[in-house]
Amino acid sequence: MRPIKLLLVLLALTPAPALADSPPLDWRIKVRAFNMEHCKHPAWGTSHSDRDYRLAKAMAASDKVALDDDVLFAAAYLHDVAAFKPYEKADLDHSDVAADLVGEILAPTGFPMAKLPKVQAAIREHMYYRTPTVPESLYLHDADALDWLGAIGAARIMALADPNGGQPDAPAVLPMLKENLRDVPARVLSPAGKALMPAKRDLLVKWLETLSAETDGFKTL
Repeated sequence: MRPIKLLLVLLALTPAPALADSPPLDWRIKVRAFNMEHCKHPAWGTSHSDRDYRLAKAMAASDKVALDDDVLFAAAYLHDVAAFKPYEKADLDHSDVAADLVGEILAPTGFPMAKLPKVQAAIREHMYYRTPTVPESLYLHDADALDWLGAIGAARIMALADPNGGQPDAPAVLPMLKENLRDVPARVLSPAGKALMPAKRDLLVKWLETLSAETDGFKTL
């Protein structure tokens, strides 16, 4: 099966968070509501968390790997919280900051706190340059990496450009796309992730080539 078709099949077979196999637990409603309130950004807001959660589940199912869905859900919806005020801390990796404070966010929601260490691991290790140590880390890590490739990867990076003409402008974010193409593909580690990666990588390559052709080598971007 072609990788793009495999991705579509995996996502089609995976329910959206509100349509999980069992009715959503009260703590899940609270966690996603927290995400929607505090994580508003086109690159790493709620839609990104939705995609990461669904794709991580789909890839694990494809690889026949059992995940703790409580851990995955909490990590997927809180892994980028430290990219936002008032939680961000200058000069510290947002993954580490989020892992350190996630317990404070989860405790009042009714989350089963005995599972907190695995949530912290998944959050701390979600970036492509980190090394996953538990299954939930691996599949969140790969879903997050794949979300930097393909058409969605281009859309997310371009969303970082200042719409008012400040910095970064569109040309300034192009190096980020090139860095993702250079660094991310080799860091997709799961069997299902590796099957999906080439098509998403190649699509982003083609997108950049087309953009370059239409903007005189990016000069008129």
